[in-house]
Amino acid sequence: MAGTALLLIDVINDLAFDGAEAIVAQAESMAAPLERTVAHCTARSSPGHLVSRRLRPTARDYFVLKPKHSGFFGTTLDTLLEALRIRRVILTGIAGNICVLFTANDAYMREYSIFAPADCIVSNTAADNDHALRQIKTVLKGNVAESTRLRFHAHRQVRTARAE
Repeated sequence: MAGTALLLIDVINDLAFDGAEAIVAQAESMAAPLERTVAHCTARSSPGHLVSRRLRPTARDYFVLKPKHSGFFGTTLDTLLEALRIRRVILTGIAGNICVLFTANDAYMREYSIFAPADCIVSNTAADNDHALRQIKTVLKGNVAESTRLRFHAHRQVRTARAE
């Protein structure tokens, strides 16, 4: 049975770079829906809550350091997802028009099903973010519904991995 992985792309980030002010404001508003997504997976009502609680982001969680924009390029992410029998990825994080989009592209090329909750992805500008979400939806066949509209079924396990 195929599982689902929640990828938190560049969310553990000091955001200390020139021009970061715009993305910091958006990232703060993105944190709440992302927190709710993680909370859903760890709630007692979720069939996989024990697994998700065990995998709640901690120092023991899966971390994949990425040297470039995609979580797949030059990393062990594909090997990790294969070992975990993952076929669906929920992509979240910073910046939607760069790292999230490039990771989505590589996930699509590897035939993963893509979910990219619009309220859990931010870019430097709303226009950049909207463009990235349109690309994910139309070109990469991804689901870009708000996080509150994502539905997890009992037979699906959600795992968390972070691309840093």
